[in-house]
Amino acid sequence: MKSAIASPRLRIVVVIPTTATDEDGSAAAQAQRGAALRIGLLESGYDIVASLPADIFLPERIAQLQPDLIIADSESDARDVLEHIVLATRAAPRPIVLFTDDQDESSVEAAMAAGVTAYIVAGLQPERVKPVLDVALARFRRERKLLDELSETRQKLAERKVVERAKGLLMARHGLSEEQAYQKLRSMAMNKNLKLAEIAQRILDVEDLLG
Repeated sequence: MKSAIASPRLRIVVVIPTTATDEDGSAAAQAQRGAALRIGLLESGYDIVASLPADIFLPERIAQLQPDLIIADSESDARDVLEHIVLATRAAPRPIVLFTDDQDESSVEAAMAAGVTAYIVAGLQPERVKPVLDVALARFRRERKLLDELSETRQKLAERKVVERAKGLLMARHGLSEEQAYQKLRSMAMNKNLKLAEIAQRILDVEDLLG
């Protein structure tokens, strides 16, 4: 029989709210939610590296621990928890799964805009944890791939514009045809062991300096 242990093991940080008190019973409810989450994670083979409060020190702790995934557990008013998580993951995006009972539409919209990968309402049962994380991870990886592809496309377009400007400058200054200007750029780039866009940018920079 195959083991249900997750592979590879993921290093997970659980973020919990800091406002729970015993006066209204919220502390007990939060403890019960936390227990259900830990059971689900441990049964699935995930590695909980820390359980951290959602406070001003969270970004520093996240930077130190370098988790693979962040789980936020907030029974209500999820926006308070999200503020700290957004700051903690701004420089290095990670999958974020939020378990909450907050069904407010504005909270959902704010969470997704902030970069939450999965917003799970009233779904914190141990048996649901692994399927939720599996989907969240797959979604995060797909989104990062699309963003990387978009960034690469934009970079190539920007480089192409630089090359075109440099070609135009060489054509105007030296009376070259477009093909001749392109070949001159290629030759200069090869001699300097630089990319075509890099040598083109150097030519434009010199032109700006000389006026």
